Amino acid sequence: MTTVILLRHGRSTANTSGVLAGRTPGVGLDDHGRAQAEKLVDRLAELPLAAVVTSPLQRCEETLAPLLTARGLGAEVEDDLAEVDYGDWTGRKLGDLGKEDLWKVVQAHPSAAVFPGGEGLAAMQARAVAAIRRQAARIGAEHGEKALWVACSHGDVIKAAVADALGLHLDSFQRIVIDPCSVSVISYTPTRPFVVRVNDTGGDLSALVPKPDSEAGAEGEEAPPATDDAVPAEATVGGSTGVP
Repeated sequence: MTTVILLRHGRSTANTSGVLAGRTPGVGLDDHGRAQAEKLVDRLAELPLAAVVTSPLQRCEETLAPLLTARGLGAEVEDDLAEVDYGDWTGRKLGDLGKEDLWKVVQAHPSAAVFPGGEGLAAMQARAVAAIRRQAARIGAEHGEKALWVACSHGDVIKAAVADALGLHLDSFQRIVIDPCSVSVISYTPTRPFVVRVNDTGGDLSALVPKPDSEAGAEGEEAPPATDDAVPAEATVGGSTGVP
């Protein structure tokens, strides 16, 4: 099992101008976004990061720059974590796009939405989830099954990955909120993923530090062997489901 911290890039100049940036080159962080990126250094300070993977777009590169400098790490570019190819919609005002018939499809039936001259949201989900699983397998093979790593990407991409991990149809992914510079955490096992956090913008992340196997057992006893379907320690039975 490896655990990925899905990091959305910090607030960009397009976020504040109400433009659908898509893959437009030259879209970077605004002042607030740069401050968010700087705060990531302290926020992730306790976490032993095995690797960092990123979308090729500038706003992701700028978001990771302070963290990579502080840790002396490099980032592997993963093209399949790039923003949705919005095609002819790229660079247009969101207010204008909201008047298009396709906008209603994007909101209510996103699995059927294909952007003119671009890609469909279903195709985006397929390539993004495949990339995350591919990287999880690679990093697990190189650094061990408890490896903790970062993937920096975009709102719709992360929403699609979280929906997949939750077992939700893509048509439900608009119910998920992913804010700029938020982290969402998924642990992947050979059988199924576990969603640990979603849209966390300021919580304590120290619980993500991998624990030695010995901590799972009683004092002086050997910990039980891990299984592919093991439930993360922070998971609870009942509670939110109302089961006593």
